[in-house]
Amino acid sequence: MFQEVVEAEGHLIDSHLMERIFDTVVEYNGKFEVERFSVGKTNAEPSRLRMKVETSDAADMEQMLSNLIALGCTPVDTGDAALETVEQDSCAPLDFYSTTNHRTQVRHEAEWIEVENQRMDAMIVVGDGHAACRRLRDLKKGDRVVTGMRGIRVLPESKERDRLAFAFMSNGISSERQLDTAVRQCVTLMEQARAAGQKIVVVAGPVVIHTGGGPALASLIKNGWVQALLAGNALGVHDIEAALLGTSLGVRQTDGRQEEHGHRNHMRAINAINHAGSIAKAVESGKLTRGVMYECVRAHVPFVLAGSLRDDGPLPDTITDMNLAQDAYAVELRGAGLVLCLGSMLHSIATGNMLPSWVKIVCVDINPAVATKVSDRGTGQAVGIVTDVGQFLGLLQHALESQQ
Repeated sequence: MFQEVVEAEGHLIDSHLMERIFDTVVEYNGKFEVERFSVGKTNAEPSRLRMKVETSDAADMEQMLSNLIALGCTPVDTGDAALETVEQDSCAPLDFYSTTNHRTQVRHEAEWIEVENQRMDAMIVVGDGHAACRRLRDLKKGDRVVTGMRGIRVLPESKERDRLAFAFMSNGISSERQLDTAVRQCVTLMEQARAAGQKIVVVAGPVVIHTGGGPALASLIKNGWVQALLAGNALGVHDIEAALLGTSLGVRQTDGRQEEHGHRNHMRAINAINHAGSIAKAVESGKLTRGVMYECVRAHVPFVLAGSLRDDGPLPDTITDMNLAQDAYAVELRGAGLVLCLGSMLHSIATGNMLPSWVKIVCVDINPAVATKVSDRGTGQAVGIVTDVGQFLGLLQHALESQQ
């Protein structure tokens, strides 16, 4: 039999980690024996688990340990993390350790060091007494990369025992949730982020404009509630179309009727910005006088528009190189305490993949499958609010103004 002794610490019961740890052992045909378990007696005091696991197959043990480490278990007799040298740019050693989005430490020269720039699906590069996550494409020849499963400690985020400030987190994703309550709790999260000096980042799709949420989002930006806007080309195009021509996808925003020859309005909006040279220059020249993009320029709120294959135009500000767009997103997400994802599955999933698990994410969409997919892709801290995005933004704007 192959045996290991592992330890875990944290809110193991509240976060349902205990049952997941036991289920993982059984899933890989293993057996476990709890050698020691103590329950935290206060909200701040963690529970502690020490148990022996065994399997009859070495491959099962390796897979089991991989999954147990992701749940916060650390082998007791671990030693230092194994390091291998990268021999070619963008090519990791075959047995590289792939990171989660949870806080991670590696043991190097008999000391545990914190991994910087935490994100999922990255490698850990160790050097000069530091360890940091690095994407596969960013690996350079000579980098020392963590391999195997030894010398790695993962610290999953736990749900606090007092969940009142984020109560709807514990109820799953449902359309049968009172929207006013969810909005008030979002206001609380935004106020907490602001008080902590953290950024509030908005990830938005064009549905924000189609559903009439543009003015509310523009107001949030104007009043200092948004520190970065991440979107695709379409949000910028339809926001500018609405600002210049009063339509979104050719539909009049005043009465919801199709504008005659309105199908070309989004191209007219792109053409106008092309003539100006950029969105900022259109604002400076007085051509663009309202809207989400206008308020970003006026308030000096950075925005990133990431292009895609289906884009018309695109706008001159849109980044069409996907690697550069990812890099630009990552820059604006640094220092974020709260991310609001509004009606964009593609950009919400992409953003979630870049974030550590301690950054709160609220995903608002009329389709419950969107919030579910964001969570299922590894962003377990994401909370879903199933509702019309325009209605949500209107209520959020009103609630923030009422608080002030």
